[in-house]
Amino acid sequence: MLPDMIQGFLSTEETPDIWLTCERDEIAIGFCYAMPETLTDGTWNMVAIAVLPELQGSGAGATLVKAVEDKLREEGHRIIIVDTSGTEAYAKTRNFYLKIGYTQEARLRDFWAEGDDKIVFWKSLKA
Repeated sequence: MLPDMIQGFLSTEETPDIWLTCERDEIAIGFCYAMPETLTDGTWNMVAIAVLPELQGSGAGATLVKAVEDKLREEGHRIIIVDTSGTEAYAKTRNFYLKIGYTQEARLRDFWAEGDDKIVFWKSLKA
């Protein structure tokens, strides 16, 4: 899944996608990937964000998200969304998005698999 995500970004073709990494002592500890939502006016989707498990809670994830949001805001975009799982295993992830100012906007039942809902979070990029 990840190789497919970054293939377009790493190709020689121009892409509006945003790929940021967070480093500590010259070692990558996290990344964030966002892309524009097709057929929308200024809506972006934060498709992936990850931080090494031992560094989760250190502020690296929030810093990555803020950097993406700031870049999108500077470019005049309106909205950023992010999808995650509704299972208990992703409760910490959902709490992270709420903590950094996202609003739970939708729940799509059994989206990922039976018993695994898709939770959509939303945030305005307007100042």
